[in-house]
Amino acid sequence: MARGGKAITGAAVGLLMLDTRFPRIPGDVGNMTTFPFPLHARVVRDATPSRVVRNRAEGLLPAFVEAGRTLVADGVDGVVANCGFLALYQRELAEGIGVPVLSSSLMQVAMVNALLAPGRRVGVLTVSARALGADTLRAAGVPESTPIGSTEGGREFSRVMLNDEPEMDVQAARDDNIAAACALQAAHPDLGALVLECTNMAPYGADIASATGLPVFSMVNLITWFQGGLVPRRFG
Repeated sequence: MARGGKAITGAAVGLLMLDTRFPRIPGDVGNMTTFPFPLHARVVRDATPSRVVRNRAEGLLPAFVEAGRTLVADGVDGVVANCGFLALYQRELAEGIGVPVLSSSLMQVAMVNALLAPGRRVGVLTVSARALGADTLRAAGVPESTPIGSTEGGREFSRVMLNDEPEMDVQAARDDNIAAACALQAAHPDLGALVLECTNMAPYGADIASATGLPVFSMVNLITWFQGGLVPRRFG
């Protein structure tokens, strides 16, 4: 007996998308070829990168909640977001949407810290260290002493992302991410792993791991874990 009840079937994860025009290459959370399972996405209009990152998504929470509720009404079982800075509103999003919500890659920092040997800790790589406030880190459960690195000093990645530019030199963006990770590691030799705050950094995770020798955790692996809880694999 087949049963319905959902407008959309087969996409357990709903994705809240920022309103962007920058290139979303494979590996980016907003590129639908990134995952081996379907996601149902909804763009939150006027939620530009600058407004969400630099201006703390001021005034946008109701729009994110409404979009999340629409995804649930369409048939998803959990909701994720594609900007790490939305950790600031994790509690409000979960309360307003009413299903499990994964707002930020930063939410895995505490878990990764628990995996590491004594004397080792996680470092965070972000698109904007200047905009990443203590309250956002606290909302995601990130320890206060966590080292923070940023691609802001590079020539391509942060500028393209934050200014929402329609073209990007992918190799230059990759170089920015590698350089920022290596600089963070050099400044903090006790790092045992890296967490990528920015969902657009995931395409460069393998390059960062190769350059630093550290495990690298991104929003892609966290969403994969999240989906595995919503739709457990059946054995036998």
